[in-house]
Amino acid sequence: MAYETEEEQVEKLKDMWRRHGAPLLTGVAIALAGVFGWQAWNNYQDTQARNASTLYQSMLESVLASDSEASRARAAELAAQVREEYGSTRYADYAALMQARLAVEAKDFPVAEQSLREVMEGSKNATLQEVARQRLARVLGEEQRAEEALELFSTPVTGAELRATREEIRGDLLLTLDRGDEAREAYKAAQEALEDASARPQLQLKLDDLAEEA
Repeated sequence: MAYETEEEQVEKLKDMWRRHGAPLLTGVAIALAGVFGWQAWNNYQDTQARNASTLYQSMLESVLASDSEASRARAAELAAQVREEYGSTRYADYAALMQARLAVEAKDFPVAEQSLREVMEGSKNATLQEVARQRLARVLGEEQRAEEALELFSTPVTGAELRATREEIRGDLLLTLDRGDEAREAYKAAQEALEDASARPQLQLKLDDLAEEA
């Protein structure tokens, strides 16, 4: 068995380093960059969410402060700022819904429609998409576009509360089209979707009104 001298072992180590040292260092550097890059991205996301939350809270405070034109204008301004600066956070969707609400209160239905469509089509949250869809249906109904509004409900919805609300809105829209029998079925479907139908007494009132008209 041949034994290597100390000088030969050193030379072998030098040769291995020349052949593999740089790639090893590169691999370590890439791995470290990935770790620190991921941490930096998470920190950035957390900061964005905190800042968006603070700005959104200011918007809500402006809405709740008073019912003045100035307060509503300030809230609309802050909502637009949340969407522009923090569009990647969930608060951008909340702000869009607030923009739509303020627009409806001002009878500016085209602006409300645009904000709601953006949430319905762009949100990553299925619940917020459905909330926007239902509110958009009501806006279209206000614009005498009930048929178009009904088409929004062609896709299925999950969740008892959301399903009940959708059916109630559908019933309201059908009534505006003088389709009372279909409206009655929609109101009944809304009641059936709920564990406790008495939680929404207006549904029974609407059914009673239809019964009186029959």
